Amino acid sequence: MRLALAQARLAGQASEVPVGAVVVARDVAAPEGWRLVAVGHNRPISAHDPTAHAEIVALRAAAAACGNYRLPDCELYVTLEPCAMCAMALLHARLRRVVYGARDPKTGAAGSVLDLFAQRQLNHQTSVMGGVLEDECGQLLRDFFIARRARKQAINAPLPEDPFP
Repeated sequence: MRLALAQARLAGQASEVPVGAVVVARDVAAPEGWRLVAVGHNRPISAHDPTAHAEIVALRAAAAACGNYRLPDCELYVTLEPCAMCAMALLHARLRRVVYGARDPKTGAAGSVLDLFAQRQLNHQTSVMGGVLEDECGQLLRDFFIARRARKQAINAPLPEDPFP
């Protein structure tokens, strides 16, 4: 999740909503039993692409690296609970597990607003774990939106009276 947070910070530095994601795969030869497959961070504004959420960017890179859109030996770590679009893409990729940091009470599709991962009618099941480094992930988002609101207020602030009419 720390790698996902680093990706989220990159998004924030680019004035994107700071969400980051990483895809890892089991690898017994790797020092910790996992290898990094792909990374991604939010890019909808810079890419002019409403689908360029961190999860989708990381999934696309992982599929290219693995040579397959199916990623059954992979897990995705993301700093914010996936939205419905991302949840369905994660399910379609047949990921083994999704781990997220902060809950999203407005668009979360892993239990906060709805739970697409709990739909047993779907052809694949992906396990989900939430709340990993939740405070740190959530604080990064809160700080971003506080700064964004302050910039907007400064831009919209009334001009001072002209002292020399």
